[in-house]
Amino acid sequence: MEIIKKLAMKEENLHSCDGATIAFLGDSVTQGCFECYLTSPTSLQTVFDYSSAYSTRIRELLNILYPKAQVNIINSGISGDSAPSGLQRLERDILSRNPDLVVVSYGLNDSVAGMKGLGTYASALEGIFSKLKAKGIEVIFLTQNFNCTKTSPHLRDELFINLSKNFAKTQNDGVLKAYFKKAKEICKTYGVKVCDLYPVWEKLADNGVDTTELLANKLNHPVREFHYYMAIKLIETMLLN
Repeated sequence: MEIIKKLAMKEENLHSCDGATIAFLGDSVTQGCFECYLTSPTSLQTVFDYSSAYSTRIRELLNILYPKAQVNIINSGISGDSAPSGLQRLERDILSRNPDLVVVSYGLNDSVAGMKGLGTYASALEGIFSKLKAKGIEVIFLTQNFNCTKTSPHLRDELFINLSKNFAKTQNDGVLKAYFKKAKEICKTYGVKVCDLYPVWEKLADNGVDTTELLANKLNHPVREFHYYMAIKLIETMLLN
């Protein structure tokens, strides 16, 4: 990808170009949200840990690969966000920053609407991709992790238990998979690179891994360690395409 060429050029000659800027547009996983806790019997909050987010890990790894090149990170993930919201704030949060590369990652929250929301999701992704492409910005779409497949025994509060049942239904009924399938079809149309992590979770499940226990909140946020893997796979996508 062009961003790798730019980093290599900067590594070769510090005066050859400016630093590389990578922006991330997505939901709570992108933002760096992990465990959740109750603030009242009917309200919850999440633990924000930007230092463990995959965007931070990408910068750390690129700094190892290209130590002379400045890598600027814009984390525009928002907890609870969806693709239509991402489209609405694209100009403010992404285009105004003139990034070299944008990593887009949506699906977990969008799929809560069920199959009836698939068209809205698809339309929003098309809007995001078309606007980024029109500006000549490179794009990678990142598919996401599983939702929980069951109610974890670690959950005790009624609110979390009810949420887990809803997320598990979306996962087990194939709704989330259908959203990512649609996203990949749109990516093909717009020439967007895909870093496809969802099949990794399928392989884990097929090989006896309790994927629900790989979620920090036992609902939909992957554990911190998995963010390293996400970062490695994204860099691999940059290097191999």
